[in-house]
Amino acid sequence: MIDRMNVRVYAACLHDGKLLVLHEEYAGSYLTKLPGGGLEFGEGTIECLKREFEEELNLKIRSTMHFYTQEDFLVSRFRENEQLLTVYYLAEIEDINDLLIVDPCIEKAEWIPLTAPNPFELPIDKIVYEKLQERFLEK
Repeated sequence: MIDRMNVRVYAACLHDGKLLVLHEEYAGSYLTKLPGGGLEFGEGTIECLKREFEEELNLKIRSTMHFYTQEDFLVSRFRENEQLLTVYYLAEIEDINDLLIVDPCIEKAEWIPLTAPNPFELPIDKIVYEKLQERFLEK
């Protein structure tokens, strides 16, 4: 029985045709994901992104723009009683040289070319990567 909602907010940060991705351990699984995380009570989505970037990567972001909101019903892969809702933004990092992994669960931050095969395991992240390729790669 689903009795909880989990709102997740992520950002796609592009630099020189590359996308910032994180490799991290979460609930015993290893994931490739975009930077971001869970919305806290009393917090807006942009506030959430700014907090997550500072807490996890020591980065400040600016010029955020909505990119995609999950359209289909999805149960959390990690908690069967939770429904997920994910919101994705495009964001610009103020200074990429400030990148410092602060969160011990994050094993590595990496800039991958948008031309690379889809690196994501989670279903909505896969959709977002395809949409990023459609929007930013020349046809």
